[in-house]
Amino acid sequence: MKANESSLDFVSLAALDLSTMLIYPAFIFGLFTFLITIFCNVLIIAVIAFSKNLQKPMFVLMVNLLIGDIIALIAFFPQFLISIVTQNRLITYNACLTQAFFVHFYGCTNIFTLSAMAYDRFIAICAPLRYNAIMTPQKVIHFIFWIWFIGFAMMFSLFVMLAGFKICRNNIVDLYCNNPSIMKLICNNTTVNNYYGLFTLVVGLGGSNIVVIYTYAQILFTCIKTNQVDAWHKAIQTCGTHLVTFLLLQTFTMFSLVAHRIQNAPASLRKILGVSVLIFPPILDPIIYGLKVQELRLNIVRFLKKRLGSTK
Repeated sequence: MKANESSLDFVSLAALDLSTMLIYPAFIFGLFTFLITIFCNVLIIAVIAFSKNLQKPMFVLMVNLLIGDIIALIAFFPQFLISIVTQNRLITYNACLTQAFFVHFYGCTNIFTLSAMAYDRFIAICAPLRYNAIMTPQKVIHFIFWIWFIGFAMMFSLFVMLAGFKICRNNIVDLYCNNPSIMKLICNNTTVNNYYGLFTLVVGLGGSNIVVIYTYAQILFTCIKTNQVDAWHKAIQTCGTHLVTFLLLQTFTMFSLVAHRIQNAPASLRKILGVSVLIFPPILDPIIYGLKVQELRLNIVRFLKKRLGSTK
C-alpha cells in the first residue's frame, strides 16, 4: 500500500486487536510485567554490585547481560503500554528507527556477552589453576568494552544506512519496529543493506554459536578425559544456567526471524513469535540466575534481609 507524502512521517505498527473490555486489564498486566521484570534485573545488578564475594568475572558479565535486558524492556514496553491505552498504533518514523536500533543493539550485545560468559566457563573448568591469571579484571573490562563498542558500531552503521532511504509504505507488520519490518517499507534497491544485515547476523549469531560450541566441546572433552564425578558436577553446576540462557536467546531470536517468513500463519501467532525475543529472555534471565546460581541466591536473600531490616 502506497502512503501519501504527509503520512510518511508516521508508521503504523501491527494492530493489537483488543476488545474494549480487555484494554485496561491488558495495560495493568503489561505494566506489572514491565515493572517486576525491571525490578528483578535491577535487584540482581545491585546485589552483585554491593556483594564483595560476587566481584568475579562471571557475575560482572552477568551484570552486562542484565543491562542489555533492561535496554530491551525500555525499548519495547513504554511505547507498547501507551498504545494499549490510547489504541493508537502510530509512531513517528524517527522514533521507529530509534526503537529498532535499541532492539537490535540489545540482541547483539547480549549474544556477545553470552559468548564471553562461555569463554569464562571454559577457562574455569579447563584451566582452573590459571583462571585468575587469565580472567583478570582488566581482561573482563576489555571484554565488556569490545562487546558494547562492536555492538554499537555494527548497529549504528546498519541504521545509518537504513535512515538514508525514503519509505513508500507505512504499515509495520510487527508489534514493534525492527530492521526486517522497516526494510519492507522501502521501495528502493536495498541490496547493500540486505548483505550488511546478513553480515551482522552471521557475525552475531554465527560467531557466538562457534564460540559456545567450541568452548562446550572443550569442557565436555575435559570432563570425559578426567572421568571424575566432581568435574561433571562442576561443569553442570557452572555451565547449565549459562547454556539455558544462551539457548533461550537463540531460540527466541530464531522465532522472531521466522515470524517474518510465515505469511500464512495466524496473525496472533506471528505477533507472539515476533515479540518473544524482547519479552521472554529479559523475564527469564533474572529468574534463572537468581534461582539456579546458589552463590547469587544466597546473596540476594542476605541483601533483601539487610535492606528490609534497615527499614524497620
